[in-house]
Amino acid sequence: MAPAIMTNPVMNFLALALYISVGALLGQRLAHGRAASSSARLGTLSLGLGAVLLHAAILYVGLNLEAGLNLSLASAFSLVFWLVAVFYLAAALFRPIDNLGILIMPLAGLTLLIERLWPGETVLPLTSRLQAAHIIISILAYSLLTLAAVQSLLLLVQERGLRQKHPGGFIRALPPMQTTETVMFQMIGLGFVLLTLTFVSGAFFSEAVFGRAFRFTHHIVLAALGWTVYGVLLFGRWRLGWRGRPAIRWALGGFLLLLLGYFGSKFVLEVLLGR
Repeated sequence: MAPAIMTNPVMNFLALALYISVGALLGQRLAHGRAASSSARLGTLSLGLGAVLLHAAILYVGLNLEAGLNLSLASAFSLVFWLVAVFYLAAALFRPIDNLGILIMPLAGLTLLIERLWPGETVLPLTSRLQAAHIIISILAYSLLTLAAVQSLLLLVQERGLRQKHPGGFIRALPPMQTTETVMFQMIGLGFVLLTLTFVSGAFFSEAVFGRAFRFTHHIVLAALGWTVYGVLLFGRWRLGWRGRPAIRWALGGFLLLLLGYFGSKFVLEVLLGR
């Protein structure tokens, strides 16, 4: 029996409801173009905290198998978006990124629903601490860069809205574009460092991590192209002051390559080929 079936359906429902509630509350606030009071903001983030705690309990059951770690397509999506939600809540305490929750929290809830309806089991045996560290760093990198991609989408909406002579209340409720852009590049910078560590550990310690010599696969090639795109973007920001639409396009392009490299490969293998 797939591990996702063994989780408590009530727990799944409550986590999903909390995620959707956070997104709905944020959406309602932005639709009226008003900033949240301190108490309302704290209440919304508290609901989000409840959601990620329930999600963590569900992941603990679904990921841990006797033979190793379950990293099926649905489980991997759920894990990444749980981390994205955790990063979002932590960053929202110090940065004006509350509005990212409109997309992040419902998407995190959607991964729970997908995991419940289409459970899978792809066992990855954990053979060493180095392998475990490699997996943790890579998932952290993907999660941070996913959060940066959501931030770049919000920045794109904001940039288009400000081109209008009379932007709506949604745009007026957002923080200044410079602040939004700065936070995006901070996320990309940290995600790029973690992604670099992932490549270094995978390339130079492949025998210890995977039990085989390093080899180029379509997954590695796409991920390397994504890493290159992010590197060019950060260099362009540092030396040429890139910002606005060019920066957004590079950020989304790098994320798309990573998405195709990892989740695209798992989708083909598990869903299309049934492996």
